Amino acid sequence: MQKVTCIDLGLMDYKKAWDYQSGLQQRLIGAKTNNGTDQAGNYLLFVEHPHVYTLGKSGKENNLLIQDNLLKSIGAAFYKTDRGGDITYHGPGQIVGYPIFDLDSFAIGVKDYIHKLEQVIIDTLAEFGIAASPMEGATGVWLEPDNPHARKICAIGVRVSRSVTMHGFALNVNTDLSYFSYINPCGYVDKGVTSLAKELGAGQPMDKVKNLLLNNMQRVFHLSAII
Repeated sequence: MQKVTCIDLGLMDYKKAWDYQSGLQQRLIGAKTNNGTDQAGNYLLFVEHPHVYTLGKSGKENNLLIQDNLLKSIGAAFYKTDRGGDITYHGPGQIVGYPIFDLDSFAIGVKDYIHKLEQVIIDTLAEFGIAASPMEGATGVWLEPDNPHARKICAIGVRVSRSVTMHGFALNVNTDLSYFSYINPCGYVDKGVTSLAKELGAGQPMDKVKNLLLNNMQRVFHLSAII
């Protein structure tokens, strides 16, 4: 069973969190390159970001529907990133999870890793009575993915270097969904977004959701968390 250090970063600027997780990824890659063993080298970061839009390396910039001056007026930043996927939004009330995992130590590939992340989210939502699933041909977790009411509740985008991951998932809990109106979320022009609060009709305790996510991460990935 792999040991994973879990750190809650609270509310943190997107670029600062990006640099932080990148440093952890490089540390773990360095340990592998030197044939070292770092039993606490796998990490799971939880964080909330101030309003920010991020564009994946294969995404299209025209999926951001507003100009720089309007970005400033709504208090949002914009970053081009090195993760997969298209454009998404991060903001207060959304739980972002950044696993820095050595996939070799888990004996899984990238595709299985993403499927396991999706399963963690699906199992967490099930504990609130919400049925969710992946959507064929897309990453992330959706509600009613096969009908016109399809809506995304969790985005997933990762970067993997030497089998070590960074970036991760963004689960809408109490998120202000109006910020998604300024983008084509994940590049889709005909799909909606939702949150736990919207589906349940009330805001949800963030700590409770984080604890459920952590419990499901431990079960699905067969890991032991160090908090």
